[in-house]
Parts: sequence; C-alpha cells; structure tokens
Amino acid sequence: MSSIPSSKGFVVLAGAGPGDPELITLKLQRRLREADVIIADRLVHPDIIQFNASADTHVILAGKQGYNDASFTQEEITKLIISYALEGKKVLRLKGGDVAFFSNVLDELIGLTENQIPFEIIPGITAASGASAYASIPLTARGYAQGVRFLTFNPNTVYTENTWNEIAHTDDTLVCYMASKNLTHVVEKLLHQGAFVDTLIAIIEQATTAQQKVSVTTLAKFNQQFPDPAFASPSLVIIGSVIALHEKFNWFNTGEEGAAFQELA
Repeated sequence: MSSIPSSKGFVVLAGAGPGDPELITLKLQRRLREADVIIADRLVHPDIIQFNASADTHVILAGKQGYNDASFTQEEITKLIISYALEGKKVLRLKGGDVAFFSNVLDELIGLTENQIPFEIIPGITAASGASAYASIPLTARGYAQGVRFLTFNPNTVYTENTWNEIAHTDDTLVCYMASKNLTHVVEKLLHQGAFVDTLIAIIEQATTAQQKVSVTTLAKFNQQFPDPAFASPSLVIIGSVIALHEKFNWFNTGEEGAAFQELA
C-alpha cells in the first residue's frame, strides 16, 4: 500500500519503538507525514512526532498511566479512534514499543471491525528487543537460554501457584513488562517457589535513551540492594542466565556511539 486511502476514514495502528526516536520504520515515517490525527501513548518519544508529522496534524496525547486519574482509559482511546475515523480522517494510533506486546490492541481491533473501519498494523521494536539490545543481553544464547517468555507483572496480575512454580524453575529467559512497581513481590514469589537464589535479574530503566540505566543483581540480593525500590518509568525486567553477558559486551554507555560511527565515514 503506497498511501493511506483518502476517500474515507482509515486507521493505522503502529508501534513507535522503545524510546530512541530513530528506532522507527520507514513506513511509520510516511504514515506520520500523511496522518490527519495522531493519537499517541505517553511513552512515545516526542521527537518522533515533532520531526516526522506535518505541522497541521492534530496530535492527541492520550497516555494511559496507572494511579493517575487524569490519564485516558482504553475505552476513551478506542472511542477517539473510531470517532475521528468516522469523520473521514486518516488516524494514526501510535503506541510505545510494538503493537502486539501488551498494548491493548485487541480492544481497538474490535472497535474498528465492528464499525467497518479499514485499518493496517505497522510493527515496532518492542521494549524487550530494544532493552536487551541496548543492554547487550541477548534474550536467547547458545549455552544460556534456548527460549524466552514475555510476561506482565502489574499489581493486578494474578498467576496460579502452579504457574509461579513453572516460572521459577524454567531455563527460559523471563522478560517482565510493567513489573517495576511490583518487583519485590515477584522476587519473593520466585524464591518461595524454589528459584535458584543466584538467578540473575536486570532492571533496565528508560531503555534505548540517553537516560538508560541497567542494574544487575540476584534474586537473593535484590531486597538488600533495593530495600525501597523506585525505578524510573518505563522500566523492563529481565531474569535469567543471559544477563551474565551484559558486562562483557556492554556497548551503550553514553548514547554517543553513533557519533563514532559517523567519524569513520
């Protein structure tokens, strides 16, 4: 598809990547220029819109944020998308990370299909891929982990004891979304289920940005190292043996690595 249809409303559901504004696709760049309305998540880097969208595009910052009564609900966001599309607008729904990972895209897909609104989906780099790459932690690696699991651990998450037991004893890498406010509980549950006390855990704050910070500890030492944990948003948690590769291959320290590449050109 070379351009968004102009004869009737059309919706683009797109992932804006994990933070670094350069980590977007060429297709998303084009859709940003074409959109009449952009409805963006809280975690979308503002430079993505500022440097790619048209000056007359109507931008709505419809961030969802827990514990903030002023934030948008998913129902409100879905209604916004549908209402502008039914007016014949070209609507770009811009999500942090990738559309397919914990993004509530199902609610929006249901609303679009029920209203017979045409749409397309543009993938983005999910937080797991961005954080692992910029922290030099391969999610799978020969001799370390052959699989990876993507999990959400927000305060409302409920897992059975059997699931906790399985998670505690897996050799897969665990990637935990929305776990920063609940991480003490996660660590306690894993230890209670018999997880290896020296299992490595990495907390990656504001991944892929100049403010990125990587903290590495073990399950046994977590409470000692973080007695009152307060991590910057967004934060991603990785648990598993692959974290041992972080220090050896760490390349992202200053956010200026691209300048060195340009100097060689």
